[in-house]
Amino acid sequence: MSSAKPVRVCIVGAGASGMSAAYALSQHPEKFQVTVFDKAPETGGMATSIDIDADKFGAAYINDGVQGCSPVFANTLRMFRMLGFEATEVGMQISFGKGDDFWTNVYPTSLVTQFKGDIAKFGRALSVIKTFEPVFALVPVHAMLKLFRFSDDFGEKMVYPLVALFFGTGNQTPYVSCAILERVFKDPSMRLFEYDQKSLLASIPTMLAFPKLHDVYQGWQSEIASRGNVTFKLNHEVLRVVSRSSKKQGTVQIEYKISDGEIETHPQSADFDELILAVDADSALKLLGKEASWMEKKVLGSVKYLHDVTITHYDLEYMQKFYETYYNPSHNAPLPNSISTKERQDTERAFEFASKNFRPLYYTMQYRQDKSKIEMSFDLTHYQPQFRGEKPAGPIEITDTSKHRNECRPVLDITREAQDASKGQAGESAHTGKDAQGRPEPPLDKHVFQTIFLDRDGSQHLWTWKDIKPEKKIYEKWWKQQSHRWQHYAKVVPWMMWINGKNHTHYAGAWSLLNMHELAVTSGFAAAYRLGADYPFHGDEECERLFRLYLAASHGVRMRKRDRKGVLA
Repeated sequence: MSSAKPVRVCIVGAGASGMSAAYALSQHPEKFQVTVFDKAPETGGMATSIDIDADKFGAAYINDGVQGCSPVFANTLRMFRMLGFEATEVGMQISFGKGDDFWTNVYPTSLVTQFKGDIAKFGRALSVIKTFEPVFALVPVHAMLKLFRFSDDFGEKMVYPLVALFFGTGNQTPYVSCAILERVFKDPSMRLFEYDQKSLLASIPTMLAFPKLHDVYQGWQSEIASRGNVTFKLNHEVLRVVSRSSKKQGTVQIEYKISDGEIETHPQSADFDELILAVDADSALKLLGKEASWMEKKVLGSVKYLHDVTITHYDLEYMQKFYETYYNPSHNAPLPNSISTKERQDTERAFEFASKNFRPLYYTMQYRQDKSKIEMSFDLTHYQPQFRGEKPAGPIEITDTSKHRNECRPVLDITREAQDASKGQAGESAHTGKDAQGRPEPPLDKHVFQTIFLDRDGSQHLWTWKDIKPEKKIYEKWWKQQSHRWQHYAKVVPWMMWINGKNHTHYAGAWSLLNMHELAVTSGFAAAYRLGADYPFHGDEECERLFRLYLAASHGVRMRKRDRKGVLA
């Protein structure tokens, strides 16, 4: 038996990436001793839940910051299922624009007919981009639209809103890499929508709404800590990395303080062998300070962040002023005599469906002063299943152990509580309306909406946030997000492999590639894997496909020889 001491690992950040790294390392209690620092009082990072008035709004909480995912996000969904939590299927209906600029994926509108030539050409453009992806990775969307000679209106009214929907790009949509746009249509691990040559978006894709994220992350923390080799230090803010080349107590030395309410300690120090920075690039660079290498300064400093504000509210008048919230037959696409009988019947069926089932989850609105810039909103009551009586754990039962469900044993107390059917009954008295399937839900004037105002520094003069009635506001949250500008794929993504693993430091976070919860989870697994941990879902091809891609792109390595099959694996 080996007498080697466990490797002491410091993880800064307890969001999706930090938790994934901690989980993978926790599987090897004999090899690793891990400490997770986060200045917040709870794990989860951006994936948080907030309490709301159940009697007024028909649910006791909302998920805030992260709403859901595509069904192809295999690593995220498997991790949640193992913990005893299940995402809920929901049809992702969108409502883009207002009045003559309105279009949707629910039924064909006049705007879709207007751009039928551009829409058909868009599919051909996606194929070209896929073929020459390394080149197009450096081409921004606005340049791609000019290159393929799309009309300006098509770009502003259809393409830019789609890009913003995919990435929440902080009103930087014209500058996003067009290769990434192609990925969300074509890549099996990232695909969100299916392209349609007539309507741009093919029908209504199935999306997944997350269970209560607060409970998921509390359960995840308990599962990680249960093996005894991971310690969580919440309300502990890491102030700086003092050294990564010390020869005394440990190679990595950090300085931190405890901040819990009004209690705050003087800076303290701790020593480790390895460091995982599971925080945004700005924060990582600030923590490294003078310890940052020239390459780290160049790469981390090239990640551009934008400041946004999310206002959670129930101001239906505001929503109806700026968005199309209900089916209006005046927007129907014309039915010329030249179309086939089948096409006419299909279109009329779409109109009939929309008249009974139009329930948008996502909204976007272009500012009239600058149509390349938009505002985004969600109808959380349509999106999140607790407003229709689903329990916090989602549609899952303790007895269900199929496909890795409830795999973590013994079942956690928080999992049992979240799976209690009675937890889904909160706010039943407010369910005086019905959804398209006839299930009780709150009426539209009691719906909870979220409106995101993007890019404070470049767009605040356009914001309509003052139109939201103060008495209708529930919660206001400022946050920052990365921009997926083409420069990100020139100055950051290709160079991550040159800083990952150097100076006893690994980086984890979706910012290293693409802003998705799934990539945050995968990045954490990759950092732990580089330190010698196993990939937790080895052998699960749906999960492993993205892991291999990320490991190659961000770390410049393949899986270990014993973990791969075939020369190209």
